[in-house]
Amino acid sequence: MKKIIYWFRNDLRLHDQPIWKKLENQKNALLLPIFCFDERWFVKHKLGFPKTGSFRTKFLNESVYNLKTNLQKIGSDLLITFGKTEERIYEIHSKFNADEIYAEKEDTSEELFIEDEVKKRLKIPIHFHESKTLLRTNQLPFSISNLSDIFTNFRKKVEPLLCLVESFDIPEKLPPFPDEFRNNQTFSLKDFGFDEPITDQRAVINFVGGEGEGLKRLNKFIWLDKNILHYKETRNQLIGENYSSKFSPWLANGSLSVRKIYSEIKKFEKEVEVNDSTYWLMFELLWRDYFRFVTKKYGNKIFLKGGIKNKTNDYINDFNLFEKWRTGKTGNDFVDANMIELLKTGFMSNRGRQNVASYLCKDLKIDWRWGAGWFESQLIDYDVSSNWCNWMYIAGVGNDPREARYFNVNKQAEMYDKDKSYRKLWLGE
Repeated sequence: MKKIIYWFRNDLRLHDQPIWKKLENQKNALLLPIFCFDERWFVKHKLGFPKTGSFRTKFLNESVYNLKTNLQKIGSDLLITFGKTEERIYEIHSKFNADEIYAEKEDTSEELFIEDEVKKRLKIPIHFHESKTLLRTNQLPFSISNLSDIFTNFRKKVEPLLCLVESFDIPEKLPPFPDEFRNNQTFSLKDFGFDEPITDQRAVINFVGGEGEGLKRLNKFIWLDKNILHYKETRNQLIGENYSSKFSPWLANGSLSVRKIYSEIKKFEKEVEVNDSTYWLMFELLWRDYFRFVTKKYGNKIFLKGGIKNKTNDYINDFNLFEKWRTGKTGNDFVDANMIELLKTGFMSNRGRQNVASYLCKDLKIDWRWGAGWFESQLIDYDVSSNWCNWMYIAGVGNDPREARYFNVNKQAEMYDKDKSYRKLWLGE
């Protein structure tokens, strides 16, 4: 009997998993899906806060246990562990004696290190696949090394190929789960060193992790409320559930597939309406893909002070000043309101993120990587490529063709919060 491990990573869903087509037809096989909460996710950042904070940990935990429930519904299950991933997988393999492993491919150093360690220890075939982007690397009309450093060039070449995008349904069944690995062990936030975060009633949405909630949000935004029809006009707003899609938390840990979103947009355009807003949501998905491919091209350069441009910037790196920024006490009401929203809820609008990032590295002259590290800790929707590449962009060391982009936060506040309703909401004035 063939024994297969499926190692879940940032693909915590059953829908749109092309690999199921191969696995569900396996005859005389056992399939052991696993997920490991890696202990290194919860270490302290050098600046004193946890690498993964309580909001994202809660959302991730909800996502993992929703995945377990969904697997059980189709006769499978999920083995959930905690520790160093490569060690836990080796221990599981030692008991299970797997013939092969399937997993989603990652692109950044910490994840690649774990992949290499798993390969060294297990010495069995490991099959990696891509599921994070609309188009796979081998579908692009150029090699990764020839990826343009300007988004518009990328978009023009890739858009004609989006007809190749396909999304897969949830499988009806998978190969049997090995009974000896069934257990009801649960991990709570306390196991990761956190108390339950307090829900702030001012939050734009009560984000709950898991594939079920992600699909529900997708259906609500596009089909039930049809807010997609106004997306381009509302996307820069700051208050409320529906000014933007809010898909990003589920996209970040793979509870919701980017290809599923794209397929629903195209279906909506076919059955309801095509307009600038329906296109613009697809446009934003392409930005997300672009930064993934930038990460593939440049690797660890996205984490360096000079970014992909190797550009030298002088920073003063005043820790006390950084703490004022981090905790919303800079004295600039627009920056502070946004930072308090992030601190209290784990979320901030895209417009807010651009402004507070610019303020940190352009006005306060603090290393942009400190800000990127805080976002990594605090954001529910943290995605390594989107976060670090967007910070590079704002800092002027990334993919922005304009050399000196600067956000005047006072002008931005006048444009996007003219009546101060957002600042009043978060500053209580």
